[in-house]
Amino acid sequence: MPSDPTSRPTVHSTPTPAPAPLPAATGYLGLLRNREFTGLYAGFTLTVAASTLSGFALGTLVDEQTGSPFLTAVSMYGATFATVLGALTLMSVADGGRPRRTVVLLQLASLAGVAAQAIPGLPLAVRFALLLLLGFFQSLGTGARLGLLSEVVPVSAYAPARSLMNITSGGTAILGYAAGAVLLRYAGPRGVFVIAACLTALGTAVVAATVREHSVRLTRRPGLRQTWRTNAELFSHPRRRVLLLALWVPNGLIVGCEALFISYDPGHAGTLLAAGSAGMLLGDLTVGRLLTAAARRRHAFALRLLLAAPFLLFAVHPPAPVLAVAVFLASAGFAATLPLQEQLLEVTPEAIHGQVQGVESAGRMTWQGLGAAIAGGLAQCFGPGAAIALAAAASLAVTLLTRPSRRRPRDPSL
Repeated sequence: MPSDPTSRPTVHSTPTPAPAPLPAATGYLGLLRNREFTGLYAGFTLTVAASTLSGFALGTLVDEQTGSPFLTAVSMYGATFATVLGALTLMSVADGGRPRRTVVLLQLASLAGVAAQAIPGLPLAVRFALLLLLGFFQSLGTGARLGLLSEVVPVSAYAPARSLMNITSGGTAILGYAAGAVLLRYAGPRGVFVIAACLTALGTAVVAATVREHSVRLTRRPGLRQTWRTNAELFSHPRRRVLLLALWVPNGLIVGCEALFISYDPGHAGTLLAAGSAGMLLGDLTVGRLLTAAARRRHAFALRLLLAAPFLLFAVHPPAPVLAVAVFLASAGFAATLPLQEQLLEVTPEAIHGQVQGVESAGRMTWQGLGAAIAGGLAQCFGPGAAIALAAAASLAVTLLTRPSRRRPRDPSL
């Protein structure tokens, strides 16, 4: 890929009509008047609901069968390990000539994986293999979906669009964990997997029915060589490298803390997970909707500190209500990803926005899996409470180390 953002590659000669532009100051209701965005948004919401239910069911199943904090943590976030394979091999499909078809096909592949988890008596090794396969397809689907998002909404509406999707993700996770606890009691893990498969199928149908095909894309055939070439261009830019590191590592370590909630306190794990989702919802609503772009940049570093600091309380084992409040406040710090993602797009050529967003998402999800594995390994040695505190301390250290020197006033957000 050319390194000059103004240098544009060859595109297809028959572009589809552009969607009607949204107002510069687009609100959530304005976004929802865009039929294509609504389709992507609804499909994303259903996918998150399915992922929440299936992850909670699998984590509970593994905890009951093995009693291992490490395996339980990995089972809840193990799919994220495979996202790095998507980023390194076929992520160039995110900027392919038929992104709608790509999204639908990858959703169908995910549907097959979720449905397979409902097979009774499936060995744990096979369940983990399915988990990795799902992570691979999900990483490619995320890149293609976000590439479409950057086309169906104008640049000025990108942050509110991502904010709305993040808010919905948090709200859906809250309901998903609450519903998952009830469904597990009455339907068991197999019934929860069946419901998750139905939600995935519905999300696929919504995207297929509402999103049009965008043909103004690269004519180069997506594949391993194209993915590597573009990734080399992405990582050759120092600013992009720092932004990606800041987006990946601190968040992943905190997700590792959350992966230990079941092992730390099985009776209150659902409450802690729901509190985290609620905090994330509040943070994204405040940062994405109420703050200007300049204000988002100014507050990003403080939000990144907030993300990890409250988790240090797990080292002293306070009462569950105190921990729920701490997790709620800390999870608002996940909203720091919004200004960092905005800056990442600013320093990336428009022609590869889909791939850079896919790589960013895949790396973030991969670090979630690594964070779960690291925290689970620490829990095996020191216990869940101490492991959560240690992972939080490491997250704080990385945040401090990735903040640029004060001599660079143009980058106050890191």
